[in-house]
Amino acid sequence: MARTFWNDLKQIGAAVALVLVSRTVVAQPFYVPSGSMEPTLQIGDELLASKFVYGYSRYSLPIDAGRSLPGRLFGHEPERGDVVVFRLPRDPEQVYVKRVVGLPGDRIQMRGGHLWINGTPLPLRADGAGQVELQDGRTMAADRFIETLPGGRQHAIFKLSARGPLDDTPVFEVPSGHLFMMGDNRDNSLDSRVSDTQGGVGFVPEENLIGRADLVVGSWDFLITRQPVSTWLSGLRLPRFLSRIS
Repeated sequence: MARTFWNDLKQIGAAVALVLVSRTVVAQPFYVPSGSMEPTLQIGDELLASKFVYGYSRYSLPIDAGRSLPGRLFGHEPERGDVVVFRLPRDPEQVYVKRVVGLPGDRIQMRGGHLWINGTPLPLRADGAGQVELQDGRTMAADRFIETLPGGRQHAIFKLSARGPLDDTPVFEVPSGHLFMMGDNRDNSLDSRVSDTQGGVGFVPEENLIGRADLVVGSWDFLITRQPVSTWLSGLRLPRFLSRIS
């Protein structure tokens, strides 16, 4: 009986070790609690972040190791347009997901609701309208646009108004080893347009990257829990299951 107990214990230990290694080296799931990345990500999405894409730092671990590494092990710089999961610089306990729009040395500015990179406005193409989901479950109509980044990569954004509070900014020059992040829901995103000293995100050190958000593995409208239990299954957003993030 003792041998059986120790064999079972070894199997449990091996399973736990496998989970920890996979979450550290390969990928880790994260839950989306806000609408700042709509229409790309929705509140209630569970996404999978690939860690090996950018290499590894202290923030690649499921728990904080408490000590910085000299750079990123097997490090690779993100590309403009990547949707990334990262630790908030002013409070590493918080995990954010945003889109990389600025690389080291880039000059980023918002002018009249248009994103400019290195003195050039990014092309915007009207793409109808959509609904922005708020934290309390209410929705608001928003204009939808397709934005084209340098290099031709495209993604959808939402605009709630023609003149939002962050639609006109100074020029931000991205420091070496840092990134500039923005949400696709441009008028409802706390991102690098607001400095960390003002309670925002500011420039994000590459060390703070956890991984690239590649896949929505599942999605559930958690507000359905306010309804009778018999309706909860209707909160599953099946078309979003196993959908690629772009």
